[in-house]
Amino acid sequence: MEKLFQRFNNKLKGIPTHFKRYLFHQINWNDRLIAIKGSRGVGKTTLLLQYIKANHTLDGTVLYVSLDDIYFQANTLVDLADEFYINGGKYLYLDEVHKYDNWSLEIKNIYDNYNDLNVVFTSSSILEIYKGDADLSRRLVSYELKGLSFREYLTLEQNNELGSYTLNEILTNHIEIATSITEQLKVLPLFKEYIKTGYYPFYKEGMTSYYQKLNNIINLILETDIPSVYKTEYQTIHKLKKLLYVIATSVPFQPNITKLSEKIDTTSRSSTLQYLDYLEKASLISNLKTSAKGSNYLVKPDKIYLENTNLIYAIGQSIKEEGNLRETFFFNQLSNSNKVNTSKESDFLVNDTFTFEVGGKNKTDKQIKGVSDSFVVSDNIEVGFNKKIPLWLFGFLY
Repeated sequence: MEKLFQRFNNKLKGIPTHFKRYLFHQINWNDRLIAIKGSRGVGKTTLLLQYIKANHTLDGTVLYVSLDDIYFQANTLVDLADEFYINGGKYLYLDEVHKYDNWSLEIKNIYDNYNDLNVVFTSSSILEIYKGDADLSRRLVSYELKGLSFREYLTLEQNNELGSYTLNEILTNHIEIATSITEQLKVLPLFKEYIKTGYYPFYKEGMTSYYQKLNNIINLILETDIPSVYKTEYQTIHKLKKLLYVIATSVPFQPNITKLSEKIDTTSRSSTLQYLDYLEKASLISNLKTSAKGSNYLVKPDKIYLENTNLIYAIGQSIKEEGNLRETFFFNQLSNSNKVNTSKESDFLVNDTFTFEVGGKNKTDKQIKGVSDSFVVSDNIEVGFNKKIPLWLFGFLY
């Protein structure tokens, strides 16, 4: 265990503290069992280590460990918790639990057996936390970390903390909010950069290798994360890659499941729908569905988007159609804390109430005239008017 503490201390030294993700302040860190889900590369490890650095003294009562550490080749998680607790441990932070086969049962045992031990763990967004081998539903509080919002990206780039707004605040007060922000900085050039390279925090490590790193992450998700959760075979991984490529080169994709199944050499409709569900849970795509149909994976999506605009540039390089970029950004930023569905009249229906038509600076409300609670979302404008709202402003929701 001494080596685990050494590795933990070394890892903590290089962690920056000047910028903290939106979720840092939303988590109730006092809960005894907390899960933080999220895709690779969005900053879950940094979030954990930042919280430790800001709130704990390194006196042996706190330990961070990644569950892919070689220590677990010869030791169990329960063994670790037992030794840590006996020696005065109070706060145990576990990274990447999806890489540990018996994670849910052992975490349940740790929770039940050590009443004053707090456990926080991270996992892949794919992991179905409440469907593990043990029932954690009564014990666990779960959060999901998304990639950088446009607001967070601006904060990083400008070294200037900008506030977030609720959807209702943006809809009712967008002119004043947009005016206030655009008086401080040139938003539109920064927005174009964000669309290409601003979603994953590791863009700060250097732009020349950004897409290479992003493609590496995609391959790791498909070849390592999905199989570790769903025990898939090589053939399935190959079909998932083919499916993602088909979607990436034709988004927004209106799927014909029969034809899609043929393209990926699958005869089963349910298998194709299951693969779409895998890709969505892995935060590689987003499936847009009609509200009335429900969210069951067997329900065919009306449209399929890549999960964020950076993925379009990384894997759908020949498809950078402006309309697709706009809709992908809007869907991505809204879906963090809102319900987004297909609209009968327009592009999106949000929270079963608000209708949005997304387009360029000259977009009019012709298509949604007469539709209650409807708005035009326009790209390439700094400030809106009446019910016409700048697209970039929806990047301030978190």
